[in-house]
Amino acid sequence: MKKKKVEIVKTMTIGEVMNMDPNVAPILMGFGLHCFGCPMSQMETLEEAAQVHGIEADLLVEKIQEFFNK
Repeated sequence: MKKKKVEIVKTMTIGEVMNMDPNVAPILMGFGLHCFGCPMSQMETLEEAAQVHGIEADLLVEKIQEFFNK
């Protein structure tokens, strides 16, 4: 059975991504997003988090996408 491909988009919240698979945490931490456990992460999008932390949102999404579809 073929695994269904997961699509990650910038408008997803950090909380949504963490709920999909908590093992994505090292990817987030690698980008300096250590706040995935805080209550704000439930509402903050990947794009917003990237902007606040001065990182490229598209690269963040790409790396998370790779994690889910490896």
